[in-house]
Amino acid sequence: MPVDTGLKTFVFLIVMVVGGIVSSVLWSMSAPLGVLFAFATFILAWLLSSAIRMVTQWERAIVLQLGKFVGLRGPGLFFITPLVQNVSRVVDLRTITSTFKAEQSITADTVPVDVDAVLFWKVVDPEKAVLEVQEYSQAVGWAAQTALRDVIGRSTLADILSGRDKIDSVLRTIIDTKTEPWGVQVQSVEIRDVTIPAALQDAMSRQAQAERERQARIILGESETQVAAKFVEAARFYEQCPTALHLRAMNMLYEGMKDKGSMIIVPSSALETMNLGAINLAQMQNNINAGAPGAAPAAVAPHFSTSGDPSMGTPSGYLPGQI
Repeated sequence: MPVDTGLKTFVFLIVMVVGGIVSSVLWSMSAPLGVLFAFATFILAWLLSSAIRMVTQWERAIVLQLGKFVGLRGPGLFFITPLVQNVSRVVDLRTITSTFKAEQSITADTVPVDVDAVLFWKVVDPEKAVLEVQEYSQAVGWAAQTALRDVIGRSTLADILSGRDKIDSVLRTIIDTKTEPWGVQVQSVEIRDVTIPAALQDAMSRQAQAERERQARIILGESETQVAAKFVEAARFYEQCPTALHLRAMNMLYEGMKDKGSMIIVPSSALETMNLGAINLAQMQNNINAGAPGAAPAAVAPHFSTSGDPSMGTPSGYLPGQI
């Protein structure tokens, strides 16, 4: 029985010491009187030590009188009637944590799983906790385990793995409903770990990897589609504006030759296709027609001669750095 035995022992010893001193004095005057007082002192010490009780701030004592509940006592010091009243139980009102698990439970999609969870609960009515159930802490543990198995049986593996918050809420409601008549309040339930068979873990890993590869290919295909659409748009623009196409070709040549020590071999057929000379002549003609004052004479278009087999377009000159 959880009582303050240290306090009881202290009270008993104090009364016995004082009574012993008085008994010694009385013994010197009258031996029978001294013996009688010593016996009375022992009875008084036992009654006081049996009557005094103490519980801490977070505890409440259940007091029974001749087997009938008469009330709660505490916190602090209190007294009971010896031989008539007794402290049946001291109830802790603090939040208690209890771990529980469900091993080899079958989910709704027939997958065996092991689930570990933790329950946070507290006693809000000590009278019900003691009078309505034999061992309230053990009863709470069994109720939590039963509720966990029931929720697992009604949920799929995907729900358990991805919807823990929802399952925690459902478990809390079920367990709290069961324990409310016992004066117990469930504060929260948290699933700590879900263990599935190793073979199933490997299969789920492969499935997740395949899904990631599928998503990557979809994104790559969408990107290629967008790039192709931009190429089509550029081709239509170049078709309507050949000058822009020629400038783009010249820019590509320049970008390729601007690095130090670079050299590009350009077939004469490619130069004829770009028609670089025609661009310069057209620009010069536009300046003359516009009568632009101080117009500089047009630059001579670069010329590339070929030798060897004309059909192969093998160049005899190189572009050494700029056009």
